[in-house]
Amino acid sequence: MHIEDCFYIGYISKTRGLKGEVQLYFAFDDYKKLDFDTVFLEIEKKLVPFFVDSFKIQSNKTGYFFFEDVEHIDAAKELLRKSVYLPKSKMPERDENEFYTSDLVGYLVYDEHHGELGEIIAINEYPQQDIAVVHYRFKELMFPVNDDFIVKIDEEQHVLHVDLPQGLVDVYNE
Repeated sequence: MHIEDCFYIGYISKTRGLKGEVQLYFAFDDYKKLDFDTVFLEIEKKLVPFFVDSFKIQSNKTGYFFFEDVEHIDAAKELLRKSVYLPKSKMPERDENEFYTSDLVGYLVYDEHHGELGEIIAINEYPQQDIAVVHYRFKELMFPVNDDFIVKIDEEQHVLHVDLPQGLVDVYNE
């Protein structure tokens, strides 16, 4: 299995107990719709399959997993901070009206007062809010992605129109 044949769903964030249970933090929005019979962990730039014995999904974008042949905390510790993938064939179908903040990567950002800011290169998901990262004047400009700042999303042209708080862009001009 190659990375280009898969999609990223999250990473192993911590161990739990002594019997090899791990916590998976989900970066993928529709994690509750995923099929977890086998997951792939990126180890030394290769995808290694792990067969899921059991799992329990939590409401806070995490899940607890037991993998076959990972039966002790020492084996589970080796999996910490490893990226987790699933084959693209297991990607859940989305309704055509569904739109996620992660879909904004690649969109061009226009601010009401400063004009074109640049292209969104990443959406960082934090428990409090999502943060867009834009290359702006050889720096990374970051702003919260929320309804208070978004004026319009042009899905056809891949353009995000925003009205950022006064002074936010100026911080990156200094």
